[in-house]
Amino acid sequence: MELDETQLPATEIEALARRIDRPVVLVGMMGVGKSSVGRKLANLLHIPFIDADDEIERAAQMSISEIFAQYGEPYFRDGERRVIARLIDGPGTRCVIATGGGAFVNPETRALILEKTIPVWLDSEVDVLIDRVGRKDSRPLLRNGDPREILTQLRSEREPFYSQAPIHVKSTAGPHSRTVTKVLKGIEAWL
Repeated sequence: MELDETQLPATEIEALARRIDRPVVLVGMMGVGKSSVGRKLANLLHIPFIDADDEIERAAQMSISEIFAQYGEPYFRDGERRVIARLIDGPGTRCVIATGGGAFVNPETRALILEKTIPVWLDSEVDVLIDRVGRKDSRPLLRNGDPREILTQLRSEREPFYSQAPIHVKSTAGPHSRTVTKVLKGIEAWL
């Protein structure tokens, strides 16, 4: 389903917000804009925004890079799974949650998101991801090799998992507001 970028009127956004009865969870590759789009989406819907990576760091009392360096990816993924489960099952079910890029690959996390939330796959071409992740040096998975090769491989490996999300939105270069509009239209069509 291809969604256009024409802004929705405020009355339609308000009506849509009233229909949302569970978390909206954004999944997709690092750099696709889950946090930026999530903040804007939550603001328009007048519901809280939660960045799962921030919650993981708060729970662990260390940065994600530090968790990866000290304990490794499997340990991080287990903590990520527990934090996302707590966010989904916790109070305040009407929220927008941005997950880490690998969260939806975990079978338990994916099953929980598919069962109890409104899952939205934000998808971008590798060139867009390269442009966006190049702005930060905080991506543990990109530290040991060519970012283009790593992102291409990760995107290929993860696409079968991401594609299980019922709402698929392309995030292109340019303002995230266009992506937010497409997400709103995707949720509206899905509900």
